[in-house]
Amino acid sequence: MRLVRLAHRWTGGLIGLLLFVLGLTGTVLVFKDDWLRLVVPHAAEARVSDPSAIGAALDQAFAAPDRPRSVILASDSLGVLRLNYEDKTRGAYAAQSGAVVARWESLWARPELWRFDLHHYLLIGDTGKTIAGIAGLAGLGFVVTGVILWWPTRRTFVFAVMPRAWKRPGIVKHHRDMGVWSAPVLAVVLTTGAIVALSPLYDGLAQALSPGADLKAVMAQPEHEGGVLSADLDWPAMMTAAQARFPDAEARIVSLPTKQGGLIGLRMRRTAEWLPNGRTQVWFDPADGRIVGTRDAMGLPLGLRVINAQYPIHAAKVGGLAYRLVVAASGLALTLLGSLAVFTFWSNPSGLPKRRRPSPSARRV
Repeated sequence: MRLVRLAHRWTGGLIGLLLFVLGLTGTVLVFKDDWLRLVVPHAAEARVSDPSAIGAALDQAFAAPDRPRSVILASDSLGVLRLNYEDKTRGAYAAQSGAVVARWESLWARPELWRFDLHHYLLIGDTGKTIAGIAGLAGLGFVVTGVILWWPTRRTFVFAVMPRAWKRPGIVKHHRDMGVWSAPVLAVVLTTGAIVALSPLYDGLAQALSPGADLKAVMAQPEHEGGVLSADLDWPAMMTAAQARFPDAEARIVSLPTKQGGLIGLRMRRTAEWLPNGRTQVWFDPADGRIVGTRDAMGLPLGLRVINAQYPIHAAKVGGLAYRLVVAASGLALTLLGSLAVFTFWSNPSGLPKRRRPSPSARRV
């Protein structure tokens, strides 16, 4: 037990601040679309589902001199398109008619973008993503060891959101009790976050659940050499054809070819899919816009379907408002647990009771 306590205290004291950042940014991102609807023009409009209208907006977006490399289409929670350019720091929002309503030249110009980057990548790219994933595993370890350390003191449990006394004993007791009542949801959020962030876990889980399956081949583009990207593609007809292939699906992301011979990709989300942007795929020949291949996400191997569910569970993209509130509460709990762990550890790294100084009268005696 002593070793468990030492590991819990020292690890928490060293990475508690990182968990504080992940918890706080994650809580804010749960409600990202809600506050974007308040500040971005047309973002509160209902999603247009007519494939011809979607195609007309794409026609306008891709016909612009500064053509985007991909377009994230409007969703039920956010009624604008997001245009992404070759320079990944640049972007724009457009109404569902295709008219641009906001532009940015840097991630720092949009709070939702740098907060997302801070939460997922710690602002340092793939290295930060790996660090965040390891922090998620460490956080899961805190949940387990915290419950072990709490068990002998379970009779003193009190449910409280904030410490009743802002002195070290009261903060330590609050930390212990909050860690227990938030443990179930924290375990889910931390586990799914680590799986999403760490490729060995992500790929390993998929392969373990689909032994013998060639998952890379399943997810690969069809073997078709695409032509040169045409400037006269009939986007309304292309969207209509894709909708006919998957009548229950919602068009989500359109991506232009990134290399010579590549294909135009359309990601769609079928009704039964949890992933916000789906994994159902339609590919078009960039020369004439005809469909050259499709992939139905509902027919993917079990391993791929399971890992596709990790992000929506982690980011509260399923379960409605009730689950979003639960995940937000767990994020706030992680914020408090991380920050208070740092405070209590560095105020007394040894963990030993501090000796009281004798009073002046006692010293005279």
